[in-house]
Amino acid sequence: MTMKQQGLSHTDELGKANMVDVSAKPLQLRTAVATGHISLQTATLDLIRENRMKKGDVITVAEIAGIQGGKRTSGLIPLCHPLLITKMDVTATLDNTGVRVTSLARCTGQTGIEMEALTAVSIALLTIYDMCKAVDKVMVINEIKLVEKIKENIGTAHQ
Repeated sequence: MTMKQQGLSHTDELGKANMVDVSAKPLQLRTAVATGHISLQTATLDLIRENRMKKGDVITVAEIAGIQGGKRTSGLIPLCHPLLITKMDVTATLDNTGVRVTSLARCTGQTGIEMEALTAVSIALLTIYDMCKAVDKVMVINEIKLVEKIKENIGTAHQ
């Protein structure tokens, strides 16, 4: 049984990588929400909260980096289609154990935008890691997941 027969859309009949042809699919409003977390020491959280990290405002920089990363997904992940992104929002929020990052990505297109939402979260978390690595040697990035994926026909889409 070939990969194609097993239902993998990114492989051809011989199991070779293949970019899916979405040209016949209708345009739809597509939205994806993703989340992830980075665990930090209490002292690191205090430095972030008080904006005393040497590299600057961790939360703001992470949010901007996430937006930039999400917009560059097709250049980072092979076989991802370049999309006309109409909305990319990244929010980083301190909690008792670290920082929770949530992204919302939206486009009008013929294929989903979940990889952009997941990439935005991942890049934001990696940015936090980079900005805090000098003071926190036990950070853990985890819980990166897709929370929601919606596709709506253009005539019925809500904003």
